[in-house]
Amino acid sequence: MIIKSGPDEIQSFLSDASFIRDGYADRVVLPESIEEVAEVLAAANRDRVPVTVSGAGTGTVGGRVPFGGIVLATDRLNRIKSIVAEEHGGRAVAEAGVILADFQRAVDQKGLLYPPDPTERGCFLGGTVATNASGARTFKYGPTRDYIERLKLALASGEILDLRRGDKLPEIPVPSYRPPATRKNASGYFVAPDMDAIDLFIGSEGTLAVICEIETRLIPKPQGLLSGVVFFAKESDVLAFVAEAKSGAVDARALEFFDNESLNFLRQKYPEIPAEAVGAIFFEQETTDSTEESILNAWLALLEKHNAFADSWFATNEQDQARLREFRHQLPVLMNEWFAHYRQRKVSTDMAVPDVAFPGLFDLYKQTLRSSGLRYTIFGHIGDNHVHVNILPRDEDEGARARDLYVQFLKYAASVGGTLSAEHGVGKLKRDYLRLFYSDDQLREMAALKKTFDPHGILGRGNIFAEDFLN
Repeated sequence: MIIKSGPDEIQSFLSDASFIRDGYADRVVLPESIEEVAEVLAAANRDRVPVTVSGAGTGTVGGRVPFGGIVLATDRLNRIKSIVAEEHGGRAVAEAGVILADFQRAVDQKGLLYPPDPTERGCFLGGTVATNASGARTFKYGPTRDYIERLKLALASGEILDLRRGDKLPEIPVPSYRPPATRKNASGYFVAPDMDAIDLFIGSEGTLAVICEIETRLIPKPQGLLSGVVFFAKESDVLAFVAEAKSGAVDARALEFFDNESLNFLRQKYPEIPAEAVGAIFFEQETTDSTEESILNAWLALLEKHNAFADSWFATNEQDQARLREFRHQLPVLMNEWFAHYRQRKVSTDMAVPDVAFPGLFDLYKQTLRSSGLRYTIFGHIGDNHVHVNILPRDEDEGARARDLYVQFLKYAASVGGTLSAEHGVGKLKRDYLRLFYSDDQLREMAALKKTFDPHGILGRGNIFAEDFLN
């Protein structure tokens, strides 16, 4: 086990992509086995010392930012233990500190696919499980939860649990609420009738246990892939195109949206974006040798019907596909550079709503933002009724106005049965907004569940719940 305590050597463990500042800790511990994780937790639990679990630091809601106690960093839990091909896919076992991109490459080399694909592929595998991460391919394949078969966990007490898919919960106070009717949800503890025990820890944001080892389900690697970035001169054409693509006219695995403001940002690095374009869609669909031509023709017919630009971009080989994925991933990078430059806290929506409610939410975004005078972008997972609004304040006054708009958007999403967070989690940044989506009684049920596994509240202190709510 490695222990760091010097200010300079622990500084990089005190922040994440939320731009929450002023985090502090007494020391950082880097265990090299689950037994060492359990040892650290047992001692902290005995002495009532807060423990903040640290992954790669790519989270956007402040979950990794500590305010006292110790940081338990999973960096040294970084082994891929096995990848096994089976008749209809396969399985892999890896530790929590394995970088997702490394894991996906290793799986790919075996002719297999691990479908969860969050935008930030430098994240740790354990962090993706702790937040039930999703991404572009969630439109077809669903979130991380659907691919987790086993978890090896260390509880706050130091007890080690090895849970398999199908294991049921013990007699514990299961909350009465149910998840919203959205395609994606990462807001508080998952609860469903007759749920598997493993599902409680997926998406629990390091507040119930420390995830140390993961067994995932894999699927066969697709034989081929058609992808494209297609441009439109009218936003109404973009939305009509998406509606028909979602209806089954094609079998996309990803449908990602870019509004005009997003394209303006991207033109900094991609001047070849058509000047007349006011919106774009990134799409992917899997192909085989026998279906590639018919699938391409189906997309071309759909694009022509909805007036897409003829000089849109298409890719059928891996090199070109990588360039299109890089285009899709570049916008969040540019947004983070903006926030860092202006030293303003991120104001970014992560709400998803049911299918019938999305047009109303999207209209609210557009009408409100256009009249606000603030810079913004709207992009992301339109296939899942989940687009990210990034409001881009340049000073404290604009930051306050941006946060007021954010609360307005949250209240609307709550009123139509949406979720506070579709994929990034609650962390410290969004915990106070849970009350818009859950009643006080439901939040007390959630807190009681945490106390069952972490009676002294040492794990992830300040994440999901304010400290006083657990007292």
